[in-house]
Parts: sequence; structure tokens; C-alpha cells
Amino acid sequence: KTPISFDVSVWEFFWPLLTGARLVMAPPGAHRDPRQLRACIVEQGVTTLHFVPSMLQAFVGSGELAHCPSLTRILCSGEALPADLQQRTRAEHP
Repeated sequence: KTPISFDVSVWEFFWPLLTGARLVMAPPGAHRDPRQLRACIVEQGVTTLHFVPSMLQAFVGSGELAHCPSLTRILCSGEALPADLQQRTRAEHP
């Protein structure tokens, strides 16, 4: 969801490429549809996600996180991460 002109986009775009990983960009609007986002994660075998906590809250609340077995890490920035959201995320996707 990060616009290419935003400073965070620099590391979001180049970090995977500099480490030999593959960069996957979800289709436009997928951040608004948890099922569409989950489908992209599963189809592409995404291992790392970056969310602002409010978007993570919506994704976890949808129940779709439990259906993303390829994920090994979720990064959060841009807002305070509530402890209860961190605990819920870990409980739903150990």
C-alpha cells in the first residue's frame, strides 16, 4: 500500500532484492480485501510481510492469517504496536 514516493518504500522495494529474495506486490486494492491478500500470500509463497499495526489488526481480525503457512515473519512500523495485537498475532500464527 506504500506509495513509491514515500520514504519507507525504498527499503520495502530494495531490501528483498538486495538480499536475493523476490519482491511481491499485491494487486491494487488487495489491502482492503483480506481474502484477496491471503490469496496473493499463498499463491506467491510470501514469507515476509510489512504492515502498519492498524492493517495488521484488520488482517488478523479477518481470520485470514491462520491460512498463510508460508509466512515466517511479520514486520510492523509506522504506528505503535499494541501488545494485545502482538500476542494475538503470535497465537494465530506461531
